Amino acid sequence: MSTILIRGAKILGGEPADVLIEGESITQVGTGIEAGDATVIEAAGQILLPGLVDLHTHLREPGREDSETVLTGTKAAAAGGFTAVHAMANTFPVADTAGVVEQVWRLGKESGYCDVQPVGAVTVGLEGKQLAELGAMHDSAAGVKVFSDDGKCVDDAVIMRRALEYVKAFDGVVAQHAQEPRLTEGAQMNEGVVSAELGLGGWPAVAEESIIARDVLLAAHVGSRVHICHLSTAGSVEIVRWAKSKGWNVTAEVTPHHLLLTDELVRSYDPVYKVNPPLRTEADVMALREALADGTIDCVATDHAPHPHEDKDCEWAAAAMGMVGLETALSVVQQTMVDTGLIDWAGVADRMSFRPAAIGRLEGHGRPVSAGEPANLTLVDPAYRGTVDPAGFASRSRNTPYKGRELPGRVTHTFLRGRATVVDGKLA
Repeated sequence: MSTILIRGAKILGGEPADVLIEGESITQVGTGIEAGDATVIEAAGQILLPGLVDLHTHLREPGREDSETVLTGTKAAAAGGFTAVHAMANTFPVADTAGVVEQVWRLGKESGYCDVQPVGAVTVGLEGKQLAELGAMHDSAAGVKVFSDDGKCVDDAVIMRRALEYVKAFDGVVAQHAQEPRLTEGAQMNEGVVSAELGLGGWPAVAEESIIARDVLLAAHVGSRVHICHLSTAGSVEIVRWAKSKGWNVTAEVTPHHLLLTDELVRSYDPVYKVNPPLRTEADVMALREALADGTIDCVATDHAPHPHEDKDCEWAAAAMGMVGLETALSVVQQTMVDTGLIDWAGVADRMSFRPAAIGRLEGHGRPVSAGEPANLTLVDPAYRGTVDPAGFASRSRNTPYKGRELPGRVTHTFLRGRATVVDGKLA
């Protein structure tokens, strides 16, 4: 049984303290802790957080191992400070049966770099026509509680209602990719001034907002839980805020890239900025930051979407949508939320660990940094400043919008149940 002493870290940004890890658990938190045979990590000036939890990760396996595998994706997650990720269902074959979600779950167990909780598809083949095996996926070894057709919207109101009714039986949640398909046919970027000037097909805000409005009403009607994936507009914020004021069981996530980047970047025609939902306006970005700060938006989720070089190194219209995000998420949140004074490090722990773990009903994660808790932990050096170099990523893909950009903060250590997965900024 290994013993690790983290000395002088600021727990959730508070006063410096020592944390003793023995085996898989935290056994002591205090000052002046001594442990003769322990591996000592001098952490003065660093922030100690509970291990981060991502509600929205694309690991691509099975079927698109040229983009990512469960092993490379979980390495990227660990490097970014994550101890658990939720793996989206748009694989090949689709994760719409107990067999596929169990395969992904077992691959996660074998990888060992972080826990992998599969997300089950809502509909068979993500086609939006027939409910998938929701109960069987929940009852499988993977114990699925989150269901999503992410990448596609469950646009049929009756199917969405039935899914909400079904998951209510086992306290599951439907995570909706809010995109009215008829309003986004041929869409290439956010609909607005920039799309008009560039002559690119527009993805209007109302295509997201209309689905969110419908789904919060449906969730209230059946008394079930709905989670809004990658919320991206100021109008969506207002709808979620209204739904929460009613006491309805609605939660929402925002991606790091929607907290920082705007549609002005599309003027470069660089497909690295092509993503779904698209980068929006500066006004939307500011509204999203405020909503994350005041709790209207519950959590940050990466929507880590790896693509091989050839799917991005092409003309804009032909390029795949999506960005990698696991290894830069915490730095972007520090820059946009912490360094701006909108939230403190305790707020980061809440939005990137406590709340996503609670939404996903993920046991053992999102726990306090205190004695008796699992040692799922992340150490961050907030004073670090570095330029993003995707050549050093653990992910198999390199489609980051931050290449060459200076970002603050660096994960120095990640611990999964007391075992170091990252040491001194490098994978263990």
